[in-house]
Amino acid sequence: MTTEFPPERPIAHVYDAAYAGVPNWDIGRPQRAFVNLVEAGLVRGPVLDVGCGTGELALFLARQGYDVLGIDLSGLAIRQAAEKARWRRVPAHFLIWDALNLRGLKDAGFSFRTVVDSAMFHVLGDSERDRFIDGLAEVIQRGGMYCVFGDARDDETRLYGISPAEIRNRFRDADGWEVVFAVRTVFERRWSRNPAYFVGVRRR
Repeated sequence: MTTEFPPERPIAHVYDAAYAGVPNWDIGRPQRAFVNLVEAGLVRGPVLDVGCGTGELALFLARQGYDVLGIDLSGLAIRQAAEKARWRRVPAHFLIWDALNLRGLKDAGFSFRTVVDSAMFHVLGDSERDRFIDGLAEVIQRGGMYCVFGDARDDETRLYGISPAEIRNRFRDADGWEVVFAVRTVFERRWSRNPAYFVGVRRR
């Protein structure tokens, strides 16, 4: 199922242009970190996949029996994801939606026990990261998990990428968050691979 809402941010057109071809980050399967997450029994449904792109992670999770909603700014990516779901006969759902407006999902009656993020947070600006986290607090159920994967940032003077230190700083205990794991791993792309971090945060 796919439902369309007009994207709010002009950057949607940038991603539409990327998905007119095959972006370097779209490897035709989920990143291994998320496969390990499922194998460890740490995913609980319903699941929200933010920045889902053409849907490989959402489709993988749906095949494991999870109720999954994938959202992305790019209407083209969402249409490709919905087409994959139809041809593969996988019951995943997709929605053109801005991940900076998660409160809107709450207002529409959605809540989730797991939110997965495969390389979305790591491209956000500083204020966008705070806005996204505020929205997460609205849609993640108590005891639910946010699992974020992105390029490793070893220089804290740069914004692009993620680091465990930044995640701990932004997801504060005082605000009801708890970092439960942080591992260094690899971000596989179609023509390259580079260091990455995978971090899990629980909503208390």
